[in-house]
Amino acid sequence: MMSPTATATAIFLSAAPSSFSTRRRRSRLAAISASLSPSSSSEEPLLVRAARGEDGLPRPPAWMMRQAGRYMAEYQALAKRHPSFRERSENTDLIVEITLQPWRAFAPDGVILFSDILTPLPAIGVPFDISDSKGPVIQSPVRSEEQVRQLVPIDLDKLHFVGESLRILRNEIDGKAALLGFVGAPWTIATYVVEGGMTNTYTNIKSMCHTAPNVLRGLLSHLAQAISDYIIYQVNSGAQCIQIFDSWGGQLPPHVWEQWSKPYIKQIVSRIKKECPHVPLVLYINGNGGLLERMKDTGVDVIGLDWTVDMADGRRRLGNGIGVQGNVDPAFLFSPLPVLTDEIHRVVKSAGPKSHILNLGHGVLQKTPEEAVAHFFDVTRSLRYDTLFQGSVAGELQAVA
Repeated sequence: MMSPTATATAIFLSAAPSSFSTRRRRSRLAAISASLSPSSSSEEPLLVRAARGEDGLPRPPAWMMRQAGRYMAEYQALAKRHPSFRERSENTDLIVEITLQPWRAFAPDGVILFSDILTPLPAIGVPFDISDSKGPVIQSPVRSEEQVRQLVPIDLDKLHFVGESLRILRNEIDGKAALLGFVGAPWTIATYVVEGGMTNTYTNIKSMCHTAPNVLRGLLSHLAQAISDYIIYQVNSGAQCIQIFDSWGGQLPPHVWEQWSKPYIKQIVSRIKKECPHVPLVLYINGNGGLLERMKDTGVDVIGLDWTVDMADGRRRLGNGIGVQGNVDPAFLFSPLPVLTDEIHRVVKSAGPKSHILNLGHGVLQKTPEEAVAHFFDVTRSLRYDTLFQGSVAGELQAVA
């Protein structure tokens, strides 16, 4: 009987499209893999080491948010055969194949599981659908004390495909990159659960802060417990680093985020640091320019900066005692390649020669040229801190009070 990995390879690689040709993909990965060796027990992947703040790394590691997905011709061909997003993100063979597509094409330093922040909702008693026109749809939004009481502890057996996929991926990557898992922060998950799906105004959940604060606290507490369990499950299945997406935390005024999002993130971080102390945690918030100092206080290892924050200013505000991730504007991938090269150099120099994970300031945009993504990673692999910072003294920056 074929293994899930072999099955995925047999089913999908034979149908790979010709754009950014399969031959170029394979030759690129073969050339890169020749220079990489599986990490020994004493030397973990570059991304994990950077997230932990190790000294003496040769260059920043790099990966991209949404690096697996709709901009890739290979993914588009697969999606035509499997049009349901729920199927693509809840079937082990499909998850493994989609996750590995950018790994085979570009060999990033981080390989992030293809999934969704809402994937665990059915496991706590919140069913949802995904509409092509509306996105996620929750038929019975949770807005009452009774509905919160009906939520159940997370049933990890219902998420078996996540654990299976991570175990296969860890074996496939074989130490040549870090395997990343991810979750949504309680506030961000709650926006979908309360609003019933996507929203531009967040009026229901924001009003609950004042009209039904106990109901909202109960919901957020339940989500914090479930998300903590889910992170531990991902780590035990092979994830080496976890990113927490508080995607809609930036929709809150800073003092409101301090009250309604931060405590629940801190609760998660505190538990993970006790039970999985070896696993770095990254926190990303879209629109986080007004929250950086508050984000640092959550206890995570790395703060992801969106592209609206100047990296030099972000590093100055946070200091060198914590890692930073980002933050090239995704639109630069539509620019001439020399322009993209210059921007990568600018961001890396601004972040400094320690505790930096190069990434975009948001996810890869639709229709992004695959050649530009390849160039992003090629440039990153060519960087050397000793050359970039030759003749300069990188002093320890203290966070601005």
